[in-house]
Amino acid sequence: MNRSISIPIALIDAFTSKPFKGNPAAICLLQEERDAEWMQSVASEMNQSETAFLVRREDGSYSLRWFTPTIEVDLCGHATLASAHYLWENGHLPSSSQARFHTLSGLLTADLSVEGIMLNFPAEPAAPVTAPEELIQGLGLIPRYVGKNRIDYLVEVDSEETVRTLKPDFAMLARVEARGVIVTSKAGNGSEYDFVSRAFYPATGCDEDPVTGSAHCALAPYWQRRLRKDDFLAYQASARGGELQLAIVGSRILISGKAVTVLNGHLSV
Repeated sequence: MNRSISIPIALIDAFTSKPFKGNPAAICLLQEERDAEWMQSVASEMNQSETAFLVRREDGSYSLRWFTPTIEVDLCGHATLASAHYLWENGHLPSSSQARFHTLSGLLTADLSVEGIMLNFPAEPAAPVTAPEELIQGLGLIPRYVGKNRIDYLVEVDSEETVRTLKPDFAMLARVEARGVIVTSKAGNGSEYDFVSRAFYPATGCDEDPVTGSAHCALAPYWQRRLRKDDFLAYQASARGGELQLAIVGSRILISGKAVTVLNGHLSV
């Protein structure tokens, strides 16, 4: 007889305080490590931009891995924020305790703050590069700036309107040799935000990510140089939309946002 195991899983909207906004992440709490093939199957079934898998360690920290519907990724902000929210909300960690995650990008932490949940992530500055033809054709414009870090391309365009109205050729962008493409501009006059952005990841099974914490590990250092400041209020102008508080401290980026649980359930395997 096969034994059925019930595994907790939740759907949490990150970088928002309102349900059905921000970026949804599926959070799966495991009692023990599972193989990557199984986790990829669950992520494909959940069909979110990221599904996060947590396993508690003996010291009270957690192993954390992130999967898109098609691949495992090295760094993900919104699913980390959602993971911390899940642990505190469900009593796995007291609200006064720091959430500590061991990941493919090293140790990441999360703390409750006045802005919500504050993530401590590595800065991932982009260096100037020549734009590949697939990038130019995929965006259908001539950028003001093109840079690249170990993960993504970073592209500055001429205005917030261009960011918001951009209609990329996703098939062409999927041919760019990177996880994805971040497009940004300074916010328009009178805006409460410092800069706006959108993030496209067709090669990972997610044409446009609603709100991307890891993208801001490149955006914050870039706008630090352009705007000559260390603290920002940023807006990711996807259809769902989301805002992020950012602070640069040395080689780290503090990313703050809120989260709200929209679904709790169990996997039966």
